[in-house]
Formats: sequence, C-alpha cells, structure tokens
Amino acid sequence: MRNARQHCIGGEWKTRFGQRGTAAVEFALIASLLFMLLFGIMEMSRILFYWNTATEATRLGARLAVVCNKDAAAIKARMNSMLSLLAPANINIVYAPGGCDINTCRTVTVSITGLNVSTFIPFVPLNLAMPSFSTTLPRESLDSTNPDCN
Repeated sequence: MRNARQHCIGGEWKTRFGQRGTAAVEFALIASLLFMLLFGIMEMSRILFYWNTATEATRLGARLAVVCNKDAAAIKARMNSMLSLLAPANINIVYAPGGCDINTCRTVTVSITGLNVSTFIPFVPLNLAMPSFSTTLPRESLDSTNPDCN
C-alpha cells in the first residue's frame, strides 16, 4: 500500500510534496539580491547627502569669512555644526593676498580636504574618500552687523 501523500504520474509514484521548500529557497535568493540593492541605494543616497552638505558647508564658511569679522576657529566650528564629519584639520581658510587685513584682503578661499565617509553596509565596511571641496568669494565688508555673524 502506498502512502496517502504519493500518487502515480505516468506509471511512477511521485511524492505529492516533492517541491516542498522550493518557494522558500527562491525567496531567499531573490530577497538577498533585493536587500543588497536596497542597502546600496541607501548608502549611495547617504554619501550624496554628505557630498551636498560638504559643498554647502564650504559655501557657508566662505560667506562667513567675507562678511563677518570672525577668526578661523569660529568659522570652522560653524561648518562643523553643519557637517559633524568635519574635523578642524579638514578645513582650510586662506585670505588672499597672504598677510592681508580687513582693508587689503581681496578674496577668501575655504576648502575641505581629506574627508572620509564610512559605509554601514553589512559585512562590507568601506571607507570612501570624498573629493576636495572649495569655494572662493571676493572680499566684502569683513566686518558686518549681519545676523549670521552672531
């Protein structure tokens, strides 16, 4: 007597549930690819967010440098509040020509170099080096009562 779960197909007895677990294996294969794609999209979005924020931080730093009478430490602190990945060593502020004062400076260049972003991808820890960011603005007042200077 045959088991109740078996039936005859083409003269051979086959197990009715011979394909049992196939759907789970297929789901595991497809889901792993889907999750890898999803994590990749999220990480790329996060890196592009840091890229944009670093660009905006250099613009803010240059704007503060040409409008306000602030020292480099205050400008770096304000840029760091915008992008917490920044260390003071990553930020460079150059007044041109060198050794100028409020009346003789012509331009201010603020740049970010050596910025690295670490990914959160499981089992693949990457440390990506961001490109250098730089903004140069012509001198304005260098001593303003602008509310952004406070």
